[in-house]
Amino acid sequence: MSYIKNIFSILLVTALLSGCLPSAYYQKVYSIPDAGWTYDFRPVYKFEISDTSAQYRTYFVIKHTDAYKYSNIWLIMKTKKPGASEYELTRVEVPLAQQDGKWLGRGMGELWEQRIPLTFYNQPQSFDQTGTYEVMFEQNMRDNPLQEVLQVGFRVEKDTKR
Repeated sequence: MSYIKNIFSILLVTALLSGCLPSAYYQKVYSIPDAGWTYDFRPVYKFEISDTSAQYRTYFVIKHTDAYKYSNIWLIMKTKKPGASEYELTRVEVPLAQQDGKWLGRGMGELWEQRIPLTFYNQPQSFDQTGTYEVMFEQNMRDNPLQEVLQVGFRVEKDTKR
């Protein structure tokens, strides 16, 4: 009987967790070598857009330890549209903690994971061309390497609230 309760509990928790987050249209996460993000480690994310009438939400994903010494991270975000030869650069500040020092996101022990919207007020955006888009992130902090960063990623969700 206890075995059946355990299976039921696992299924219930799985159903609840999977219902909390929209599924990703695209997501890729890179592990940071030696938990120190260097200036020359620039992960690239390539994703296909085939529906230009759809709306999307984009996110920067980061996993860090509670020993990370800043309350934010500055990034250089480079984006390239299909057929373009050059990246467009945007400098982005990503808050990781509240003013009182409490980490944002989800924590488990000393590990913290956050999914931060990259669009203004988390409003959906559209892509004006079909094809392969590229996004590249560079850390733009004073420290090189930037310690206690374990993973960084990029996520695209198709907006279903229209």
